[in-house]
Amino acid sequence: MTATNHKGSCHCGKVRYEVTMDLEKPVLSCNCSICQRKGTLLGFVPADAFRLVSGKDDVTDYQFGTKNIHHLFCSTCGVTSFATGTAPDGSRMVAINVRCLEDVTDVKALNVQEFDGRSQ
Repeated sequence: MTATNHKGSCHCGKVRYEVTMDLEKPVLSCNCSICQRKGTLLGFVPADAFRLVSGKDDVTDYQFGTKNIHHLFCSTCGVTSFATGTAPDGSRMVAINVRCLEDVTDVKALNVQEFDGRSQ
């Protein structure tokens, strides 16, 4: 499969975005201290594959550890639908919480891979 367009949002809908990504590629279930608590399933895309449609002023940024990733969440409903940061090669990337994509209705159909972020 190739990359296709998807729409995503937080729970209340203030934060909305569009992303082009291939949902047949693996998504990560990370066990780091924040991902484990939030239950995110992450798919990574280059920054130019992501477009924030609304909610720029409605997100709050949380950083910890190396402060490489901007964990963005809606200041109204608290949902983290995406995060931004730098990939290992230095390029800008966006981590999409695929649970927040409108067309993902069955996460069991995704290729979920476990990632040991706790040990990183």
